[in-house]
Amino acid sequence: MMDELIAGFTSHLKEALEVGKKANFSKTDNSFMNVLVCGLGGSGIGGTIISQLVSEQCALPITVNKNYKIPSFVNQDTLVICCSYSGNTEETLEMYQQAYDKGAEIAVITSGGKFAEIAKENDHNFIQIQGGFPPRAAFGVSFPQLFFVLNQYGLISDDFIGNIESAINLMDDEEEAIQTEAMGVAKKLHKTFPIIYTEAPMEGVAVRFRQQVAENAKMLSSHHVIPEMNHNELVGWKTKNEDLSVLLFRSKDEYYRNTARIEKSKEVALQCTSNVNEVFAKGEGRIQQALYLIHLGDWITYDLAKLKEIDSVEVDVIEGLKEMLSGLA
Repeated sequence: MMDELIAGFTSHLKEALEVGKKANFSKTDNSFMNVLVCGLGGSGIGGTIISQLVSEQCALPITVNKNYKIPSFVNQDTLVICCSYSGNTEETLEMYQQAYDKGAEIAVITSGGKFAEIAKENDHNFIQIQGGFPPRAAFGVSFPQLFFVLNQYGLISDDFIGNIESAINLMDDEEEAIQTEAMGVAKKLHKTFPIIYTEAPMEGVAVRFRQQVAENAKMLSSHHVIPEMNHNELVGWKTKNEDLSVLLFRSKDEYYRNTARIEKSKEVALQCTSNVNEVFAKGEGRIQQALYLIHLGDWITYDLAKLKEIDSVEVDVIEGLKEMLSGLA
C-alpha cells in the first residue's frame, strides 16, 4: 500500500493544484504583521518546509508551531493557518481556539473532521483536501495548499504553480531512476543509524526524511544542518563506528562556502565511518529540488522497511498514544 501511495505522489500534486486553483477566499482588511502555521506530524512538516521555500519572497516572518500553546505575539494582525489532515488533531484544535480568542485571521487546510465543521460554522477561509490517506502519505495533496493560502492573502505570487508543475514532469520522467537510486541508498543505510545533513535552507526536507525513517522504516536517525553543524556536531566525529551512516542531501544551488564546508565535513566523518553517502536534488530552484528530494526520500524509507521485512504503514504505537489521550479529561 505505501509503495502505491509514494508512486502516486505526482498525481497527488496534480490534484492539489486543481483543488487550490478553485479556492476562493473572502478578502480581509487586515494588514498582517506575521504568519503562524499550526500543525503536527505529517500536517505540520509542510509549514516547516514552506517557511524556508518562500523566505526570499514573503516579506512577513512565518513561524511554525507544533505544540498546544501559541506564541504570545499572535493577535488580530496575525494570519494563522491551521493544518490538520484528519481535522481532529487535538494540539492543533487547541491552538486554533487560542488564535480565535485572540481575534487572529484564520485559514484552515483539512480533509474533514472537526476542523471542517469549525471552518464552516465560523466562516473561515478553508481548503478541503482529499481524505483517506495515512497523514504522512498525504503530503502531496496537502502541502501545495499552503502556497495557495499565502497567495490568496497576497503574501506570495503564483509562480509556485509553474514550479510544482515542472517538478511533477521532472519526477515522472525520472521515476525509474529515482526508485533505483532509492534502493541503492537504502541498502547502505540498512542496519545502521543514519545521520542526515543538508544545507540550512533545506532543513525541512531533512526533517521530513527523518520523520519518514521513523514512521515507515521504524528506525531512529538524527539530522543537522550546514553551517550550524560545523560549530558543534562536527567535533563529535571522533570515534570509529561503522554502525553509523551519513546521508547528505545536496543541491547545485548550495552557497559556495557551504559547499566547501560540506566537503570538509565529509572528510571528518569518513575518519569514523566509511558509510558516507550523498544524493543530489534535480530541478531548477528550491521548490522543484525540495519536492524531488522528498519523493526520493520517501522511496528510501519504504525500501528500508522492505529490507527489514516490516510493514511500512503500521503506526500502532501512535494510535495507542492517541487512544490513551482520548481518555483524559
